[in-house]
Amino acid sequence: MLPAAGSDLGIENTNIKTATGVTLDEQQKTLVGSILDLFAGRPSLKKLALWDDDGIFEDPITIATGRKQFEPQWYGLQAAFSEIERLHHEVVSAGNPIGMDLKTRYVTKGIAKEQTIASRINIFYDKDTGKITKVQDKWDGELPDSTFKNVSVEQLFSPWWWVHYAEGWAWWTWSFTWDMWWWQAMRNLNSVSVPKMVSVPKNDEEDAKRGNQ
Repeated sequence: MLPAAGSDLGIENTNIKTATGVTLDEQQKTLVGSILDLFAGRPSLKKLALWDDDGIFEDPITIATGRKQFEPQWYGLQAAFSEIERLHHEVVSAGNPIGMDLKTRYVTKGIAKEQTIASRINIFYDKDTGKITKVQDKWDGELPDSTFKNVSVEQLFSPWWWVHYAEGWAWWTWSFTWDMWWWQAMRNLNSVSVPKMVSVPKNDEEDAKRGNQ
């Protein structure tokens, strides 16, 4: 059994909002609270110890598999953004995965570029160990699937659709859309390159010096 949220794990987000009719047990509250902290740019080794060593994190720009890949993704938020503000969250499903709607405002360091992302978060966990096995961050409820099938002809000829993806390109300095075959390769590249650029604390003492305890 995992310790309760807000105990020695140092979880800050303990006031978890749930949709009508949705009830979380203590184990689920601990997992959700830790994930809210991670998305707020408040990682720690203790919180990431709630993950299985072979856990997976995926969003439209990365597929991080294993501790050596997913830990730098979370510590990278601190390095990349000067401001991270959670605008809304609500747990909509208490199953496995736990489903949560999340809306977050990010401000990129240096260029002060602001972007708001609405996501559906899925938290998969092992009921026996209580460890997180996978987290999916689906922007606008979707993840790339290597095809153009989610893009309509009307969208392709809409200037506003292209403006939307151009803004995304400028913010992430990647491409104008994720619905192409090579986007999967870029996601895989991200999972390998971020660990080379972002350092993870070696122990709790180093973590605390970064203000993460």
